[in-house]
Amino acid sequence: MNLDTLPVLSLAAPSGNLAGDLGRSFQRFGFALVADHGLDPALVARGWEMTAAFFAQDEAAKRRWYVAGGGGQRGYTPFGTEIAKGAAVHDLKEFWHVGRELASGDPLTASMPANVWPDAPEGFRETFTALYAEFDRIGAQILSHIAVWLGLTPDWFDPAIAGGNSILRLLHYPPIPGDTPNDLGGAIRAGAHEDINLITLLLGAEEAGLELLTREGRWIPASPPPGALVVNIGDMLQRLTNHVLPSTTHRVRNPDGARAAHSRYSMPFFLHLRSDFAIRTLPGCVSADNPDRYPEPILADEYLHERLREIGLKV
Repeated sequence: MNLDTLPVLSLAAPSGNLAGDLGRSFQRFGFALVADHGLDPALVARGWEMTAAFFAQDEAAKRRWYVAGGGGQRGYTPFGTEIAKGAAVHDLKEFWHVGRELASGDPLTASMPANVWPDAPEGFRETFTALYAEFDRIGAQILSHIAVWLGLTPDWFDPAIAGGNSILRLLHYPPIPGDTPNDLGGAIRAGAHEDINLITLLLGAEEAGLELLTREGRWIPASPPPGALVVNIGDMLQRLTNHVLPSTTHRVRNPDGARAAHSRYSMPFFLHLRSDFAIRTLPGCVSADNPDRYPEPILADEYLHERLREIGLKV
């Protein structure tokens, strides 16, 4: 495996080979590029169209859907709200969150707020409900391969993510003002961070800017072929596997030249555990050389809210 190049892996490859290839890429980089995932191109195209149309509205129209005190978990989060853990300046982005639709009376509603749906653009709810379901399906498929690589049964994650608090984020990075896009007091589109969740599935990284930090301290691009997903390990899976699968630091740097005058859009799906799942170190990931870093388990919901406070979305 090239130390500075992420492999492109086909989700249609034979299961045994894919589990090994994914595991090695995740162990080395914390990331993988995944093609042949089965997302409907027409549905994805509608998603991009709706994303651009929503964020093209004026600030007042978008702020109608901001949920004060909601920790950014649903609806609109304004530009300059989120800050990477430990950073001094806020990210140059705004976003929208879609969560899981729960049946009335579901016990998980206590930890998962209801979705917020805008009245424009038309078809927004239908489009992103469908995309959410597709990301959910593909994420579960990838987790089944990870389970095999970890020596678990392919369905090990199924009950852990059933009804999980996963989030589909629609991201807009507006054009960078002025002639010096990298002279903004250190602010960049997304400061160096790790994700909170189990795994992240990302569409839209064909536009340059997404970079990950290698174990040797080099920033390298995560550049998928058109339509492919960037998939990365989050902190919950890092903790569950006792760092056998690392949650890798990544960022979205500011564009250079003419690209600074253009918006950047991306669509990450943060696949989460059930709110009531206890994150407890997997026994197979503990050894004399890798002692248990987390002897005390923590509920997924407690862990999530701990991290939301760290990134400025919750007080």
